Amino acid sequence: MATTVRSVRKAKGHGAERRQEILDAALMLFAQRGILAVSTRDIAAATGISQPALYAYFRTREEITAVLCEQAFLELRNRMLAAADHQAPTRASFIRMCRVYIDFGLQQPDAYRVAFMLEKGGPQPQETKARIIAAGVESFDCFHGQVARFVAAGLTRPGESVLLSQSLWAGLHGLVSLLIARPDFPWADREVLIARHIAALSDGVLL
Repeated sequence: MATTVRSVRKAKGHGAERRQEILDAALMLFAQRGILAVSTRDIAAATGISQPALYAYFRTREEITAVLCEQAFLELRNRMLAAADHQAPTRASFIRMCRVYIDFGLQQPDAYRVAFMLEKGGPQPQETKARIIAAGVESFDCFHGQVARFVAAGLTRPGESVLLSQSLWAGLHGLVSLLIARPDFPWADREVLIARHIAALSDGVLL
């Protein structure tokens, strides 16, 4: 049986650091076991604190889940904004936009699992569900804003921009989730596969 390694207790005044340690421990456990199989007691033990001490930062497992989702969606949004091309849209910039999404998922697989792939559980507080949905919508709106530029420039096949964006988002998610969930499958060369997948999506959206 694996031994849980407790972290050194933080001195008073290091609350923000301790909070992030709790989130990091929860992210690792959620990715390994699934959200429903992890308790706040498990998270506290992995962080090296007592369960009551954890409650000073987070009231429930669901609140931790919401914050992790918010962090993941914000990271994706920030990456998309940083890579946004403010010149006239081209096929090259479309491919780059798609690659940003894929790179985020493959470079941050645990965060991607929690935000996009793992079952969040049964009844949740409405506030928690609303926070997760709002964070996801904000990321999608950023993605949609970039796709809308191609639509406005007349570079896409017929279709409303939200519909095209959601279809493209789903196509990118499909590859990322498969590569994360089934790493032992005999995939083709990863870079070649990613490039081919993006090319197929580009052909389906762009004129």
